[in-house]
Amino acid sequence: MANTDQSPGRTLAEKLLSRAGGRDVRAGDLAICAPHAVMGTDGSIPMALDYFRQMQPEGEPLPPPAAPERLVFALDHYGATSGARALALQEVARAYALAHGVGLFEAGEGIGHQLMLERGRVLPGTLAVGADSHAVSYGALNAFGSGIGSSDLAGILQCNQLWLKVPGSLRIRLHGALPAHASAKDLALAMARRIGAGGANYLALEFAGPGVAALDMDDRIVLANMSVEMGAKAGLFPFDARTAAWLSGRAREPYEPAAADPDAAYAGTLDFDLGAVVPQVALPHRVDGVIDLAQAPATRVDMVYLGTCTGGRSKDYREALDVLRAGGGVAPGVRLVVTPASETVRAELAGSGMLAEFEALGAQIQPPGCGACCGTCGSIPADGMRVISTANRNFKGRMGNRQSEIFLASPRACAGAAVTGHLVDPRDLAP
Repeated sequence: MANTDQSPGRTLAEKLLSRAGGRDVRAGDLAICAPHAVMGTDGSIPMALDYFRQMQPEGEPLPPPAAPERLVFALDHYGATSGARALALQEVARAYALAHGVGLFEAGEGIGHQLMLERGRVLPGTLAVGADSHAVSYGALNAFGSGIGSSDLAGILQCNQLWLKVPGSLRIRLHGALPAHASAKDLALAMARRIGAGGANYLALEFAGPGVAALDMDDRIVLANMSVEMGAKAGLFPFDARTAAWLSGRAREPYEPAAADPDAAYAGTLDFDLGAVVPQVALPHRVDGVIDLAQAPATRVDMVYLGTCTGGRSKDYREALDVLRAGGGVAPGVRLVVTPASETVRAELAGSGMLAEFEALGAQIQPPGCGACCGTCGSIPADGMRVISTANRNFKGRMGNRQSEIFLASPRACAGAAVTGHLVDPRDLAP
């Protein structure tokens, strides 16, 4: 229904934060909100607990959190090779969660963001935050998903509230459908190329237009996830039949979706023709240093990384295998690493036979988690290695070694590099 007073209608971001804060707010306002779902990781929880301790009377033990039912701690950044200090930090988070009834995603269960989505913690129409920047992924489900800092998490532990400056919104209007050779990752990289790494600073990207209906939930998660790489505070999708179908059997509670008003005021509108999207690659060391893969020189690739909260779901592995099969397997000297986004995804791959197929191709299968993506454990590239990855970031040192280079691309493009040993447009390998 259109807005009936004299002020402009509200964007989706304004609607969601008005609901979370219990009052009408507009872009630029400060909203004091009670989040519906909150996630911390083993990389952010220990510091949050230190801040939380400073909020207590001197000498007093840490109290329970204000709303433990809204909290989840995800032990997803560290693994067995992370070292004793990292594992001790993980134990700090685990102990507090077990003592106070906080939800716990154990090490090896998967990436916290993927689990928040899979297990119905994130619901349409709500505010869902995580002490990790890729909590923007939650916007795929019509929630205001955003990353927060450890101090914000401490405040939530104390009073189950946080304040947010309501962002303005950049409308991303989509038309048509992606062609068979392109993926949501190609679209995300094309957006980064056009908008720039900081071009959407503290804006909400609000996806709209008829092309949204052509994107499945995996596609939407990729686009919401990558919104922060353009500086956005959130990447928000409308609720539709695809959202409802995906949540069926997953949602832990009833929910009420939100929608932008037809007369909402936007900071701007960008149109994207999905049918015109072609395979893209981000060159080291910038996410917006993007070119068409067809224009890329045949640069040597040493490691191919298939995983992360951007590219570690079953669909990603199906697309990669299509190219690997068509190309006849992995080129000599190329290291192929597979890290499913969650144990559920790993089980799906095992049940379908895809995991065995990857193993037969010589892939190194790693436990679900974030480690190799951020360089805290897993497959750390050696000096001089060139990695092509389905991840979201490629700045120097992202995977744990500043002397390596990271290219970002779709699962198909990564598989194409595995087949040939160099950057290649996957359309050149189509059967």
